[in-house]
Amino acid sequence: MELTQLEYFLMVSRLQHMTKASKALSITQPALSHAISKLESELGVPLFERNGRNVKLNRYGSMFARWVEQALQDIQNGMQEIEELSNPDTGIISVSYLNILGVDLVPALVRTYQLAHPKVRFELNQGNLGDIDEHLEKGHSDLMITSRESTMDQHNWLVMRTMPLYIVVSSRHRLAKRPSLSLMDLSGEPFVGLKHNCGLRATIQSRFQHTGFILSSTYDAEDLTTVAGFIKEGLGVSVLPKTAGLMLEGLSWIPITDEGWFWEIGLKWREDRYLSPAARRFIEYVKHHYQVGGK
Repeated sequence: MELTQLEYFLMVSRLQHMTKASKALSITQPALSHAISKLESELGVPLFERNGRNVKLNRYGSMFARWVEQALQDIQNGMQEIEELSNPDTGIISVSYLNILGVDLVPALVRTYQLAHPKVRFELNQGNLGDIDEHLEKGHSDLMITSRESTMDQHNWLVMRTMPLYIVVSSRHRLAKRPSLSLMDLSGEPFVGLKHNCGLRATIQSRFQHTGFILSSTYDAEDLTTVAGFIKEGLGVSVLPKTAGLMLEGLSWIPITDEGWFWEIGLKWREDRYLSPAARRFIEYVKHHYQVGGK
């Protein structure tokens, strides 16, 4: 059964005349008659009572016409919805992002974008690195705001923010008043680390490998906010970006003297997957307004 057969059927049912219907459809009358006969054959019942070129729906045809009209209207509605969702002026932009970025970066980005494009809607999903990676890979999100270390070969990457990392200790810690520190100064200190599903973990591990410092975690927290809380209570030290949500009272933020200690945050998307015009316009906006080293 083909969509054109259903469209032909509805036209004949409305005009109740084969020749008039064929002219309205811009096809030959024999071609129209063949299409209707084929449809009836597939259904196994006649749909019309025939009187020459004049036709009239029988009880099977009347019942079937109601369902066909609804089905074609649903298809039309679906096409319209897809157009609205993908339209760069009215579409939905689906973004997943790390939990910690929901404090300042993502809300600010959404607000400024919607000021320029007020009819665009956002579908936002936040979570740990594993959650948002799964969203992107399964196609539930078009875009992802995360750290560079989660980027794979098939991903495009756009740097949005490069954040310096600090050694963070309790304000009561013996090192709290130091103007700067090297990671080697933390040797022997209990270290509050991060579990595998946190986006910053790979960055920190990579930097430690380059310094030769052996990381010995006393605690492994689920997220950065928990790390900050443990440090505040004097349960250890750690390395964190100075970002909203982590600036708790009772913490001392000390610059790192070793080179390369920064956290790179950016926009990621699959280069092998379709992106709607709405999502592509958003990427261009980020390039223009947020890209590190850009305008």
